[in-house]
Amino acid sequence: MAQHSMREQEGVGLKREPLIPYWVKLVTVFFLGWVALYATRTVLNPVMGDMQSEFGLTQAQLGLIVSVNFIGNVALQVPSGLMGDKIGRKRVLVPGFLIGGLFAAVAGGMPTFFLFMAAWFIVGAGQGTYYGPQYGISSSAIPAKRITLGSAIINSGMAFGTSIGYYLSSYSVSEFGLNWRVPFFIIAGLSIVVAIMMYVVVKRDPSRKERQAAAAASENPEDIGEKIKLSVLFKNKNLLVSYIIIFASIYGFFMLLTWLPYYLEADRGIVGGRVAFVSSIVPWAAIPGSLLLSMWSDKIGKRKPVLQLMLPIAFLSVASIVFFESMTMVYIALILYGIFGKISTNPILVAVVADNAPKQAYSTAFSVYNFLGMSASILAPYITGFLADKTGSLASGFYLAAILLVVGFIASFFLDESNRPNVADEEPVKA
Repeated sequence: MAQHSMREQEGVGLKREPLIPYWVKLVTVFFLGWVALYATRTVLNPVMGDMQSEFGLTQAQLGLIVSVNFIGNVALQVPSGLMGDKIGRKRVLVPGFLIGGLFAAVAGGMPTFFLFMAAWFIVGAGQGTYYGPQYGISSSAIPAKRITLGSAIINSGMAFGTSIGYYLSSYSVSEFGLNWRVPFFIIAGLSIVVAIMMYVVVKRDPSRKERQAAAAASENPEDIGEKIKLSVLFKNKNLLVSYIIIFASIYGFFMLLTWLPYYLEADRGIVGGRVAFVSSIVPWAAIPGSLLLSMWSDKIGKRKPVLQLMLPIAFLSVASIVFFESMTMVYIALILYGIFGKISTNPILVAVVADNAPKQAYSTAFSVYNFLGMSASILAPYITGFLADKTGSLASGFYLAAILLVVGFIASFFLDESNRPNVADEEPVKA
């Protein structure tokens, strides 16, 4: 009895391990965040023809709609990262996500092209606060030996969201005859629900002042509160390589994301629900590709060989979509691009950033990385539309995207992982 009593006393004050680890909850809610974000982005694309007719737009102006959204997105990338590291990442992430969702509904109700563009810009700005704070939180919480896989699961939300946006928009308008504005209202509701889930699940992280106070009070203080200069993030060769590759990858991805449905209708004669089906090949193929390639990267503890396999195949896939007349070849090219393209590349590059950036500046580091990458999302939709207006074909835009992937492949040779330890056998980091 005495021994039993002692055990009970020893157990007083001990915390039980949660049934679901905190980092798993984060991965789940951040996965849903990307579902909502990419569904919002792609809900526009299948109804571009309807918008073109109602507002009387050129192809370049259609591309400009997407570019304006990403101008807002890119404009908030670095400020949100800096602010997240300063005042706490959750305090930036949740309000920004909520604003993006609310203004998706506002955009759907706008009566003129100019007002739609203004609201769509704010949607992009709200979404621009997500990347840096989100990956800053998740990269700090996910165990080191699961960082690439965990990021891949989060990242796969992009694939689900892309497909959901395509299907929601295509079926509600083309198949059910609803107004092109309706999908914007539906997707806004989804975003607001996810914002509430983030508010509930994500723990409040300390501000810089709180980290400085904790470091000062510690018996072994670390300089975890120090502000990192942006210039530090441009002096690391591996980070520079990640910037080049993500720019090339995002350019090709957002060129496809914006123009693939239009290309399928205008050049391939595919209409209605089939547009959503064919366009969704890329995101669905990306899900197993992203997970398997990320698991391989974590297993070997390296990123470079994985990237050097992926980038050439992505180049060939993008070029093949317009090079071959056979739709069978188009399907194969889209599947291969899904497996080896941007959605699968991103978690590998997220791991490169996590390996090389100062941990106390994770939010800023990921924001800089995504700012430079998302700069391509501003250029790709407009440049592709501009080239189509000038040449009478979208093919030139696809070939330009393929060439940029070659540049990314060349950059991968400069990635130096000689001093990177293999973390596959490390103990998990407790969240």
